[in-house]
Amino acid sequence: MGRSATPVVITGLGVLCPVGIGVEATWKALLTGKSGIARITCFDPSPYAVQIAGEVKGFDPSSLGDPKEVRRMDRCSQLVLAASTEALADAGLRKKTLDPDTSGVVIGSAAGGIQTMLDQYKVFLERGPRRLSPFFIQNMLVDSPAGHVAIAMGLRGPNMAVVSACATGTQAIGEAAEIIKRGDAEVMLAGGAEAPIHPLIVAGFGLWGLAKNNEEPERASCPFSKRRDGFVLSEGAAVVVLESLQHAQARGARIYAEVSGYGATCDGFDMTAMPEDGATAAQAMRLALRHAGLAPEDIDYINPHGTSTPANDIAETRAIKSVFGDHAYKLAVSSTKSMTGHMMGGSGAVEAVVCALAIRDQVVPPTINLDDPDPECDLDYVPNVARRMRVRAAASNSFGLGGHNATIVLKAV
Repeated sequence: MGRSATPVVITGLGVLCPVGIGVEATWKALLTGKSGIARITCFDPSPYAVQIAGEVKGFDPSSLGDPKEVRRMDRCSQLVLAASTEALADAGLRKKTLDPDTSGVVIGSAAGGIQTMLDQYKVFLERGPRRLSPFFIQNMLVDSPAGHVAIAMGLRGPNMAVVSACATGTQAIGEAAEIIKRGDAEVMLAGGAEAPIHPLIVAGFGLWGLAKNNEEPERASCPFSKRRDGFVLSEGAAVVVLESLQHAQARGARIYAEVSGYGATCDGFDMTAMPEDGATAAQAMRLALRHAGLAPEDIDYINPHGTSTPANDIAETRAIKSVFGDHAYKLAVSSTKSMTGHMMGGSGAVEAVVCALAIRDQVVPPTINLDDPDPECDLDYVPNVARRMRVRAAASNSFGLGGHNATIVLKAV
């Protein structure tokens, strides 16, 4: 099978994140500027310097399948299975209507079943090796979410987990689109998930990168603001259904947008810091535009990485300026991480959903908590209030620890 000339389109969306469960609930919350950041509830955070995070609230995985199997899954897999179920239903697809041999999965995570691993290590230390769960290994692997989705849906096409830290979700969608373009599948479930709200992870990130506004958690994530002091760690998952345009049209599917461009680079610079000029992030954007066949002026909206860290927000702003030139000041650039926090491997997937909905509804969500912008961050970040505007094409940026950069471009069909 050779590389196909047919476009790849998004026909289904599924999301669970700190501001809501389900696409429409999430979208409504984002457009109204609702923050999902609060004091941690899944453990007592009192001993820790950072006591806030973005948790998925009210999630009940019991309806996802066999209760015993669901209980064995790491929370990361539970979240992504729920997102996949919503996305397939939204696309009008069901297990029995999918061709299992031409349908596949690319779902990634930065850490995979980290809670399973840490909980089982505690069991090992306190109770010995014979008390470990026999389901430990299969549920701690980074590809466990992708495997669980494929098993639940009966999909036998290409299956893999992209692992590129906080660029994971975006790269998973980009790589899944490439699988369809080269003719190896007709339908792909693609996205990312993370469930990192665990004492050890919060403590570790708290040593160097997390926002410390425990008193006003809803104001802690403030991308591009002068007062930003770090990101807020969050959990969440999102999955999109990708199809070849021909396949989607043949079954009369509703189409959100085309995944028209994808670019990925590496800084080759530092494990945590971007180059100050954002040059390699800019190259990922240029690659995505080139593959999309679009000029910088064709992009109306960017959902940036926008984590609320002092250095990266400036570097991303510089990268956008270098790619878009004068048009950079005409773009709407809003960071939904101001509301969701940073879901690591899940962020790029959630933000791809945001871009698809912005194209559908011709409205972009705000960057909340932007009352005192950093003078070095001088683009139009859609401060505090959503904006109705023309959105013909949108780009989403994700940058990860280890220097990973990824951009996807979505456009109206």
